This record gives sequence, structure tokens and C-alpha cells, in this order.
Amino acid sequence: MQVWKRMALWFTLGAAAVLGTGCGTLSTIGKLEDGAGAESMRMWDRWIEGNGDIAVATTWERKVKPGVSAKDVEEIFKLVAVERNMRDVGTLPLSKELEARSGKKEKLLTVYSFCSPATARKMVDFSPHMAAYLPCRISMVEHDDGSLWLYTLNMDMMVKMGRKLPSPLKEEAWAVRETIWQMMERGSKGEF
Repeated sequence: MQVWKRMALWFTLGAAAVLGTGCGTLSTIGKLEDGAGAESMRMWDRWIEGNGDIAVATTWERKVKPGVSAKDVEEIFKLVAVERNMRDVGTLPLSKELEARSGKKEKLLTVYSFCSPATARKMVDFSPHMAAYLPCRISMVEHDDGSLWLYTLNMDMMVKMGRKLPSPLKEEAWAVRETIWQMMERGSKGEF
């Protein structure tokens, strides 16, 4: 979308929001993290690029480099978790479960879950709705062409778009974000 069209759209949406909700919108804007508007724009752009698919707008994805196996990626996830003091809290091998039920070979679909219990508790104390995002998950998905892809929630939503996090929660949340980012980066490249 051309820059001027996007700016006009945002101006229109912003004006509608301010006129529609008045002081509530203005007071909320003052409580947001610095850079929340820029992050919202990035999500908006991804939503448009994804033809309105909200999952595209709210996730990160990485294609796994050819030659890197699913087992390699899994080992890297566990290695990064140990290096950065995150807990491996479970693996859900959905494709294996489906194979067991149907007796037919399935494309790989596995969900890996990680957590920093102390940070999770603090985030939920800050906002009980954050519990819906727990634990942090990364999914490995085999596409029709046999390529492996990694998907996870866009952690920048938590640390850049919401209400300002108090210290030390902000630093702890950023450390969790960085851990998931490293898992995605290193796992997709096969970097042990």
C-alpha cells in the first residue's frame, strides 16, 4: 500500500477512535510503551500482507534451512532454553498423535512449550489476561513441499505494544522475548 494511502487510513482510523472514545483513548495512549504505535503499524502491514489473516499479523515465522533436521531444531531449542534459564515445559507431537489415530503418515506438526515461571507469575499479576499467552510456544510445521517452518507468537506485542511494564518486569519480559527470538533464529539456521 502506498505510504500516503496508509497514512490517510491511519489518520482516519485514529480520528474515528479519538472521536468515538474521546478521553479514554487519549489517556490510554499515554500509558503505552514507547514505540507502541510503530509496532502497531508493523502488525497492520503484516495483516494487510496476509490478506486479513490475524495469525500472520501476530506471529513470527522462520523457514528452517535445508539440511537442518527436525531433531536438530528440537535440540537447539532445548540448548537455548538451558543457556537462557527457561524451562522446557512440554512437547505436543500432534502429527504423531494423528498418525497413531489414523494409521496414516502425517506431515510434521509439533508444538514446543517453554516458560520462565517467575516472569510468568509477574506478567499474570500485571495483567491476568496474559495467562492466555502462557506458556511460550514454538510450533514446527512441515509444509506440503517438505520444508520445515517455525511459528511463534510475536513477542514484541507483549513488550512493545501494551501498557508500560514496571521494572524489573520489563527487563524480565524482554529476556523471555530474546530467548524465543534466539530459539527461532538458531533453530531455523541449525546453529548449535
